[in-house]
Amino acid sequence: MANRVEPGLIPALFEELQSERFVTVSTVDYETNGPNVSAISWILAKDEQTLLFAVDQRSRIVKNIKDNPLVVVNLIANESTYSIAGKAGVSLESLSGVPLKLALVQLAIHEVRDVMFYGSKISTEPTYEKTYDKTAADRLDRQVIEAMKKA
Repeated sequence: MANRVEPGLIPALFEELQSERFVTVSTVDYETNGPNVSAISWILAKDEQTLLFAVDQRSRIVKNIKDNPLVVVNLIANESTYSIAGKAGVSLESLSGVPLKLALVQLAIHEVRDVMFYGSKISTEPTYEKTYDKTAADRLDRQVIEAMKKA
């Protein structure tokens, strides 16, 4: 997909976004009108045109989206880096079935760009690990992803 702009997720990216993974979310800050970037992991592709992600109800992401719906999700996958842009809105103020107070955000995809610099590819995707109780983290991750799928 190098140097191409797509109107939605290509099949490889859709598959990558069927489970929890590391992405960054860029919003327009409601106080400064400047960029704001946050890292999240609870994200799911509902279909080729829609992303869902869960964040704390008090998150700056929620405040920013309510003020300005333009959002970019940065995804490293498929040996490249992608910018997934669109308009977002809070579809549920409170995601049911999880022990945390999470909001569900829905992003209507406008375009997907491969933004990797010319003549290169990602050889190792970023990895992360939860630093709190592994069993509790795994249980919470499953609960959140299942709640997102049901929403």
